Amino acid sequence: MSHHRINRMIEQSEMVRRVLKGYLTDLTPDQWFWTPGEGLTHVAWQIGHLAASEYALLMKRVRGAEKADQDFMPDAFFAQYGRGSTPDPDPSANWPVDDILLVFDDVHDRCMAAAADYDEAELVEPLEQPHPVFKTKLAAIEYQPIHEAMHIGQVVLLRRLMGKAASW
Repeated sequence: MSHHRINRMIEQSEMVRRVLKGYLTDLTPDQWFWTPGEGLTHVAWQIGHLAASEYALLMKRVRGAEKADQDFMPDAFFAQYGRGSTPDPDPSANWPVDDILLVFDDVHDRCMAAAADYDEAELVEPLEQPHPVFKTKLAAIEYQPIHEAMHIGQVVLLRRLMGKAASW
């Protein structure tokens, strides 16, 4: 059973996650929902979206959704922050920041543990719902840290527009 590519993805995911979390430490509650203009994103949506997409990439697309997933990825959270959702800057229309962070961390821990148990040879199967960027389960898994790194760029841009340092 080969785990080379999965282990590499886990290493990359952990590095990207450390970088992203560094950009979150000095944000005030208001800054989590600050947006540079109507219809644009905010940090809370970015983090919620990353939790929803990590679940989708590493669990839902690979093994399918399971009833127990509701314990850590409720349908309402997935609908609000998943692919195709629209950021709402009103804090009362969002999950509280602490809850978003709990889901973000819990999903990540569960996804990394699940990925470590996957067999690469079994992951070459095509996805039931292909994506424009990847076609197999293994490719979906490998895309996760790339996707998260792309969103770091959006968080950094939001920070700059808030007048905060782009580095931590």
